[in-house]
Amino acid sequence: MANGVVYLVSTPVGNLEDITIRALRILREVDLIACEDTRCTGRLLRHFGIEKPLLSCHEHNEARRAREIVARAAEGASVALVSDAGTPGISDPGYRVVRTAVEAGVNVVPIPGPTAAVAALSASGLPTDSFLFRGFLPPRRAARRAALRDLAASRATVVLYEAPHRVLAALADLRDVLGNRRVVIARELTKLHEEYLRGTAESVLQELAGRTAVKGELVVLVGPDQGRQQIPEESLPARVRQLEREGCKRMDAIKQAAREHGIGKREAYARVEEAKLASERTPADS
Repeated sequence: MANGVVYLVSTPVGNLEDITIRALRILREVDLIACEDTRCTGRLLRHFGIEKPLLSCHEHNEARRAREIVARAAEGASVALVSDAGTPGISDPGYRVVRTAVEAGVNVVPIPGPTAAVAALSASGLPTDSFLFRGFLPPRRAARRAALRDLAASRATVVLYEAPHRVLAALADLRDVLGNRRVVIARELTKLHEEYLRGTAESVLQELAGRTAVKGELVVLVGPDQGRQQIPEESLPARVRQLEREGCKRMDAIKQAAREHGIGKREAYARVEEAKLASERTPADS
């Protein structure tokens, strides 16, 4: 193994069998392992019978640790950087270490492996030819909705991370800001209770809202805008009338038509009301 290197080692997001043979070799051979949480990484290393010095490098001390890690590497040490799960630097600490190493002329070598965003995208059923990874949305509603508005023009599949206790609010804002797009929730990837919820923003929101609790690590994937503005305005009211003839109550018919057209319930209701007013004015105008 060459000295004076910072290795970015990807670790499993759940199932320990996902670690690569190369990752295990690097972890066994380096002089030092810098990790987000020494307890979490310690459990992983013990599982594979690896004993190495550990150095904490997390969100709150990364700027300082980056200098220490790069100084060690510049002196000839080999250092592995890992996060609690997945790939360092991808919504996890690591960027500052890499930037500092590059600026100091220290070699940075990625050891590819699991990444929750890519794993979820590959199995989502949403378009994968173009995607935008946004990471975590802001926790506060105003900032979150502003961030979603920035994504509105994207024609790519959007990949987000979200905390279980915020996912309902995030889905509600997503529906209101981006419309009732196709959504996939990937929960507990590679773990025993791995689950995919597929549908519209509204239907997935209702499914999760009906549960006693939402638990586990979540990836939220949002399909691209399917060109809802190209749908004729008159087609939605006609669909509502058809559903009513089939026995649906008015609001249920509006909700279903909204889902089918990929728009929010409020917008659908407004279109139906506008069509109703227009039809009522027509006889008087003729």
